[in-house]
Amino acid sequence: MSTDRPSTVEPVSGTVVPRYAGPSTFCRLPELREVGTCDIAILGIPFDSGTSYRPGARFGPQSIRQASRHLRYNFHPDYKTEPFKSLQVADAGDVACNPYSIEEAIGQIERAATDLNAKSEVLISLGGDHTIAVPLLRAVNNRLQGPVALVHFDAHLDTWDTYFGAPYTHGTPFRRAAEEGLFRDDASMHVGIRGPLYSPEDLKNDEELGFKVIHCDELERHGPDHVARRIRNRVGDCPLYLSIDIDVLDPAHAPGTGTPEIAGLSTRELLNILRGLAGLNLAGADVVEVSPAYDHAELTSLAAATIVYELINLVACRPV
Repeated sequence: MSTDRPSTVEPVSGTVVPRYAGPSTFCRLPELREVGTCDIAILGIPFDSGTSYRPGARFGPQSIRQASRHLRYNFHPDYKTEPFKSLQVADAGDVACNPYSIEEAIGQIERAATDLNAKSEVLISLGGDHTIAVPLLRAVNNRLQGPVALVHFDAHLDTWDTYFGAPYTHGTPFRRAAEEGLFRDDASMHVGIRGPLYSPEDLKNDEELGFKVIHCDELERHGPDHVARRIRNRVGDCPLYLSIDIDVLDPAHAPGTGTPEIAGLSTRELLNILRGLAGLNLAGADVVEVSPAYDHAELTSLAAATIVYELINLVACRPV
């Protein structure tokens, strides 16, 4: 993290300006252009051309920013952190993705994320559909000069080969990432998997890519602390990339998503797992698949905004 910055530009305080007013950035943070460089950049990626069922995640970044107004973000009692005092966090705006060409959009996202590497240490991205994980993993690999431990929270494996012959979709990103060697096959896993599959070979094919799986039934039997321990044991001290599909949550907690699956995690369970990862070396993250047209009372957007705030705190309590 930056140590030569004399002070941080903090978000607009909710005790000074009502939370429903003020900047429309995430948590009413300063824009990146106001601070120049930062420890964490928040990047919106309004892209959903890779979806296979309900579209609309292109509107996710702005809905997450809007819901972040709900948060009281000065002090986190679980981590004992004041993240916006110890870190300079800034909103880097949105990537202008081509909505008609998946390949071109992937290139635009990779270039934007790579450019941000020169201005920020950690990038947290707001999706958008899960296709965006491929260019984001390329960018973090480029910055770290090597693969990361990938922990993927999702109802679905997202390691299928193609959809309708298309290699880049929201159901294929981690197959492509495996082919490119973008994650460590000895330190990566899926969390929250559930529901029927296309084939009995799906889990076998996934395991061959190096993933271990924590099924929702395992969480139900053993609880969040057990899941966090399994993740910690798997990741060790490797640089960690977290990719969080909001449909890892049960539709009762996150109805606003494109491919909901019942019997998922509660928001409490997900937050407790994330808090159990404090001290790991978080190198980047994304929160994807928020589709606000299917949301109710901002339930999904608020869940996503809260998750992003948790991720910021995980960076704040990384080992020095």
